[in-house]
Amino acid sequence: MTRRRGFFAELQHQAQVAEKRNRQQKAAAEREHTRLVAQAERALREAERAQVAAQKATAVDRKAADVEALRLHREARRAEVDALNADLVSIRAELGSILAGTLEVDDFVDLNALRIFVTHAPFEAPAHIAFPIPEIVGPVRPPEPLLVEPPPPKGLAGLVGGKRRHEEALNAARNEHERVIGAWRNTTAGIEAAFEADQRARVDAENRRLAQVEWARCAYDAKCVERDAEVSRQNERLDKLIGELAFDVPEAIVEYIGIVLSNSVYPECFPIEHDFAFDLESRELTLKVVAPPPSTFATVKEYKYVQAKDEITETAVPIKELKDRYASAIAQTAVRSVHEVFESDRACKIHTIALTVVVAHLDPGTGLDVESPLVAVAADRSTFASLDLANVVPSATLQHLGGQISKSPFDLTAVDVSKGVRRR
Repeated sequence: MTRRRGFFAELQHQAQVAEKRNRQQKAAAEREHTRLVAQAERALREAERAQVAAQKATAVDRKAADVEALRLHREARRAEVDALNADLVSIRAELGSILAGTLEVDDFVDLNALRIFVTHAPFEAPAHIAFPIPEIVGPVRPPEPLLVEPPPPKGLAGLVGGKRRHEEALNAARNEHERVIGAWRNTTAGIEAAFEADQRARVDAENRRLAQVEWARCAYDAKCVERDAEVSRQNERLDKLIGELAFDVPEAIVEYIGIVLSNSVYPECFPIEHDFAFDLESRELTLKVVAPPPSTFATVKEYKYVQAKDEITETAVPIKELKDRYASAIAQTAVRSVHEVFESDRACKIHTIALTVVVAHLDPGTGLDVESPLVAVAADRSTFASLDLANVVPSATLQHLGGQISKSPFDLTAVDVSKGVRRR
């Protein structure tokens, strides 16, 4: 029997772990925020008092400020102790509700709910190519120079050489106009040529931009096709699992149980792993639950602030209480595991469960990794269904089912499973 966690089981497990971690981080963040706000308020009060004390600058006031600062420091230390003790209470509560916590939820997994759908965000070109190159504003052309003819002579001026001088002036004006017109045409031609060059450059840049946009769109379409294909493969895999589960294919039953048990998230201080196999002929699930060793349990019962020494001290959990707490966690885990499997199996594929709860640890005598079985029990569906788990004592439930329970789980005293888990 090998440890396994299938594709869908891993997805479910990671989702459950992430959800629980988010809840814990949110609670921790709220506690830290409260602590920081209180600390900031204390710092503000200290600064205000220090300013007042500096202004008065008397020995009495300085002594009063020192007394207040000491008081605030002690308040901070007590708040730190309160936070540490709150964490201990939370850990004890989690360990005490290993079984009760699962009774509040339905362990059945609707496989169709695992079907995924993909929604593609609208295509958006990268910012640097998202907008068209602005149109080139038309050039400002200088106005065409006009010929300004000199006025004809009037009166006697036209009789005494005026007409000749007028003709000369007119010819000079016309010649100057031709020169100015030539310069104007050259300037206008240059402006038009520059404008046309800018237009061509703008068209080339816009064509390059459109080509980049098209490339980005092709890459986007390829990603969409890739995502669609992955979703299709996963849903086809899910359809195959649902179909095989309906036809009692053992591998599908094992995969489904893996999903169920992957949903079962234990306290961080008490992580659990599962090994399991299913025999179709006997309809029995052989389930091994791997629990953490007792060395992972917190040994601190309470933190205290000793004002005289300005120290935070620890009070150890009495060894009997520690042993009882660990034994309770092991017994709760055994009952919870059987419950989760039977409750999730609405189609009654599994008739009996052969369960062992083991602890992997280092054998001090051999220096080798070993597994010590602490619980061994077999349960059939009908017998287990008759139990009211909200009111049971887990260790008594295991005895009622004819199971073997370690006389001292904390000391890793193993039960005898050489002849299997059944004693009757």
